[in-house]
Amino acid sequence: MDTAFMPKEGLDDLIRQLADSGYRVFGPTVRAGAVVFDRVDSAAQLPVGLASVQEPGRYRLEESGNRRFFDFVNGHESLKRFTFASQEKLWSFSADGTFQSGLSESPRTAVIGARACDIAGMKVQDRTFLKGKHSPHTDPYYADRRRNLFVVAVNCTVCVSTCFCASQNAGPMAEDGFDISLTELEDGFVVETGSAAGEAIAAKLDLIPPKGARERAEESIKACAQAQVRYIDNDGIYELLFNNLEHPRWDDVAERCLSCANCVMVCPTCFCHREVEVPSMDGTGSDHVRQWDACFTLEHGSTHGRHLRPEVRQRYRQWLTHKVGAWWEQFETSGCVGCGRCITWCPTGIDLTEEIAAIRDQPGEKAS
Repeated sequence: MDTAFMPKEGLDDLIRQLADSGYRVFGPTVRAGAVVFDRVDSAAQLPVGLASVQEPGRYRLEESGNRRFFDFVNGHESLKRFTFASQEKLWSFSADGTFQSGLSESPRTAVIGARACDIAGMKVQDRTFLKGKHSPHTDPYYADRRRNLFVVAVNCTVCVSTCFCASQNAGPMAEDGFDISLTELEDGFVVETGSAAGEAIAAKLDLIPPKGARERAEESIKACAQAQVRYIDNDGIYELLFNNLEHPRWDDVAERCLSCANCVMVCPTCFCHREVEVPSMDGTGSDHVRQWDACFTLEHGSTHGRHLRPEVRQRYRQWLTHKVGAWWEQFETSGCVGCGRCITWCPTGIDLTEEIAAIRDQPGEKAS
């Protein structure tokens, strides 16, 4: 479909058409002072007139002074919640020898408001969980939810101080990976489709020719990219980090890091998990459960009665070197999409762009 224009009131129609097509519709809503995804049946439930202020270790919402629906920058949730469940039963086993798979058909789900960095994060997880060049196997649980997910992207026209998606080629405009994309202007939305499912929904909407709206949208997106103040220099970053495994900066960051794992919980690409047995209370069976885990926890690096990474410096180093260094070797891309969530939601405001820059400017001794 060519680019089209949708007046503001068309957002309600989009939500209705998705619901009528059998999708559970989720959109950004406000809960406990933050933007989170929740079920919506009306555009009035979206954070209209709100903007987010984000700095290292700080997040708040405030009035934007306009009536835009998407003038905020994403909260702590990404698309990962909808594809890689934080906890799920993989199978169950009964004392009588009965085995039952936990896999079942997931409900069709539409998410309105996914940002370009979120989609980039989902594509990184696709490389992990779906069979292809980088993985010999498909995770059926992830694949089922991914197959039934309809993504309505919203291109960013505003950013906050923690955004750096432009340096990671992950935004602020979604190039692909969506079914429908929206770019919000004062008088409506520029609409594009990215799949057959998206075209089918768009065909039911009252869209009109853009008449210059596309050019206005492109200028707004470009201005958003230029306004970003943080960045990661990916040139030679694998060699930079692995040649500086004993850099004194790791000790410096360890003094500030709480090892709380907030950063990996909000990260749209992190996929560390553990599998545990949960016995039934009556002792007649057990569920095999997968849960999100984090390389920042002491238990994650434990094996055969000893901790492989007992020090915080070692765990932070493991996370950062894998995320922005080893990922290039493993997946031919960075594990960081520049969403800035790890900076915003770190209780002590640790900034990975600052840590990388410090190591680049002050190289230490090469590890033996």
